[in-house]
Amino acid sequence: MPNRPRPRASALTATALVLTSVLAGCGGDSQDEDLSAQKLSWEDCSAPSEEEGGGDAPSPLPNGDKWQCATMKAPLDWDEPQGDTIKLALIRAKASGDESRRIGSLVFNFGGPGGSGVTTLPALGKDYATLRTRYDLVSFDPRGVGRSAPVECQNNLQLDAYFQQDATPDDTAERTKLLDDTKEFNAACEANSEKMLPHVRTTDAARDLDLMRQVLGDDKLHYFGISYGTELGGVYAHLFPRNVGRAVFDAVVDPTQNPEQGSLGQAEGFQLALDNFAEDCTSKTESCPIGDSAEDVKNRIAQLLEDLDSKPIPGIYPRELTQAPATNGILQALYSQNFWEYLTQGLQQAYAGDGRILMALSDVMNGRDQNGEYSNLTAANVSINCADDRPRYTADHVERKLPEFRAASTIFGDFLAWGMLTCTDWPVAGAADHPDVSAPGSAPILVVGNTGDPATPYEGARKMAAALGKGVGVELTYKGQGHGAYRSRNKCVQDAVNGYLLDGRVPSAGTVCS
Repeated sequence: MPNRPRPRASALTATALVLTSVLAGCGGDSQDEDLSAQKLSWEDCSAPSEEEGGGDAPSPLPNGDKWQCATMKAPLDWDEPQGDTIKLALIRAKASGDESRRIGSLVFNFGGPGGSGVTTLPALGKDYATLRTRYDLVSFDPRGVGRSAPVECQNNLQLDAYFQQDATPDDTAERTKLLDDTKEFNAACEANSEKMLPHVRTTDAARDLDLMRQVLGDDKLHYFGISYGTELGGVYAHLFPRNVGRAVFDAVVDPTQNPEQGSLGQAEGFQLALDNFAEDCTSKTESCPIGDSAEDVKNRIAQLLEDLDSKPIPGIYPRELTQAPATNGILQALYSQNFWEYLTQGLQQAYAGDGRILMALSDVMNGRDQNGEYSNLTAANVSINCADDRPRYTADHVERKLPEFRAASTIFGDFLAWGMLTCTDWPVAGAADHPDVSAPGSAPILVVGNTGDPATPYEGARKMAAALGKGVGVELTYKGQGHGAYRSRNKCVQDAVNGYLLDGRVPSAGTVCS
């Protein structure tokens, strides 16, 4: 997902929510045990928690095996490894092939930050069935996420209001409201999760990964990172280069960019995806129902968003579709070419005064289920990003940058520019301008970039491969659409990835798949 622009929050009442879910995962006593020697107790997985997004327990695997879950203890503070501990939630599907050919565990992080691996892996497991022939497929809720000592900020009703607010202020009053709402949301995070906020940096999660490697019994970490998971993998490779096994990065974050540069890159990326969507709709033999030309499609979208700024339309009752969730819903649909048909339908509905589809797409982006309950996706996303990112931008800075963002995207520029205020007044200092992923001595890491990726633009793959270092980053290009490449089912991409992970065959650097 993008480094989300902050939807606006309603006035925060002085709630004093107890740190129940956080403290339930935090041991209050010091420990002297060697955490790398702990034994995991794997059991059939229960239904996901509300923080993970709710729903049913994962369905059995095709061969009838059940998904197994466990918890792993890790230090709350890696600077004090003998101090308090937290519990991290893990999930696995044991290898389906001959035990004699099993390589080990293949650990997945699907991105966010803030996404639950415990719920995502079984949802997408069939796409990785080939890799399961030689690996146990493993994922986890990173610290601060889902069941792993989750960060909590606002409650469901407050979040409904948070995502409805004006994200693109047009005057002084709206700008003041935006800044006040940012302070209120951040204050809620501090009030409800003060103990966790200093300990959710990507460097902390990378150290958790190395502990996980040891606890799983692997000499090397075999890893598949998607989106933010590529940043986590790069940080791991920097900290533990000699422990890297076979690793693949797909939908690659540019590790050389600061948050402003990343947001500007996303403005360009999502504008490109919208351009491609509009061209696709109007180039088909049947008439495009949302515009007579690509420019007409984009102009009508721009007009819709402008109208929604002052005149919302009915959404999913009782909520109205305002400009912010409409923009968010369009962004969500641009993540995958498979969602383009829903975007077309949603726009048709919205032009007729019905905002339900665009609001449903926005809800998916924000981790809201049909019962009105939110996962902790937003709380974790903001907390991890703000703990990682040192820059703290002001409203004056954003206003100076608006022309540059508008040049990058007439549709999304303002939205993504004002999103830079997310970490303003955050209670914990950010770690760095950008992550360090240099990894001399690491095994080769396959870095897969998609030329049509809106959320992690293609140029990031080349930057990641170079930053990892000579002989480490091996770039592969996929000429496609959407966020990521492996799950596009492109045979060239999958053969290259599978060949490396299963048989150790490193593709030639610069390989192009189309």
